[in-house]
Amino acid sequence: MRPNLITVFGGTGFLGRATVHELLNAGHPVRIASRRPGLPASLQHHARLEHCRADIRDDADVARAVEGASGVVNAVSLYVEQRDLRFTTIHVEGAARLARAAHKAGLERVIQISGIGADSRSPSPYIRARAEGEAAVLREYPNAVIVRPSVLFGPGDAFVRNLAGLAPLPVIPLFGFGSTRLQPVHVTDIARAIARLCADEPPTQHTFELGGPDILTYRQILTLVLSHLGRKRPMLPVPFTVWHALATLGSLLPNPPLTRDQLYLMQRDNVASATLGTFHDLGITPHSLVESLPDCLSTS
Repeated sequence: MRPNLITVFGGTGFLGRATVHELLNAGHPVRIASRRPGLPASLQHHARLEHCRADIRDDADVARAVEGASGVVNAVSLYVEQRDLRFTTIHVEGAARLARAAHKAGLERVIQISGIGADSRSPSPYIRARAEGEAAVLREYPNAVIVRPSVLFGPGDAFVRNLAGLAPLPVIPLFGFGSTRLQPVHVTDIARAIARLCADEPPTQHTFELGGPDILTYRQILTLVLSHLGRKRPMLPVPFTVWHALATLGSLLPNPPLTRDQLYLMQRDNVASATLGTFHDLGITPHSLVESLPDCLSTS
């Protein structure tokens, strides 16, 4: 086993790339495990970084990817199902396969990235799979750490960029009355938290819900983005029943702009629990959305 080597599944994604950077900054050698044949340009030519082509659906690939590592981070995520990629396949079976391989290989640490709001009783297949994936990981590796971020933002994100994309519209449609409460969290802060959890003496908590310093309604967040862009637009409440109908029609498209799973997430507050592990437990002060908007929207 290589001391401090961390394998990051999904290390080429939005959160995965940030996590790799923070792990490298913390002094860890890192192995990225992904289905893609190469590394992002920002991660190439680093002396302590290696790449392993691996599919989380394949036992041999997963075993090879964790071999010799001291810890593994599962940042693989699927937001829209495709013919050969299903939520259960990735978030439940794949997560369990990774935890099982980590246990067999004697890894010291397993970190499973989930999300606030994961619920096995949800009508959303995505939200159910997230919760079932947590349970599957803990069955295979009882000491695994579960990290549930709130909605992520940061340079190149989808959340703030999509809100900014609404600015040219003469009227901005809201999800319901726009009253759902969110706790947006910077992707770098989540990555820093993961790096802290990979330290020699991590905190004793095994479940963390991590949100930013501010709890805002969707309407307030949209207002902040529009204000930053120098736009002022009227906002129109649209019932969730209408959104669900539109999302059902959109599901016929190859790349739907909105899914029912996203709507189910938007119908419930997405706020971190104070009874679970927090940024404070990790010694991290998270960035606020307001102070981060210039970086997030610099290319918008």
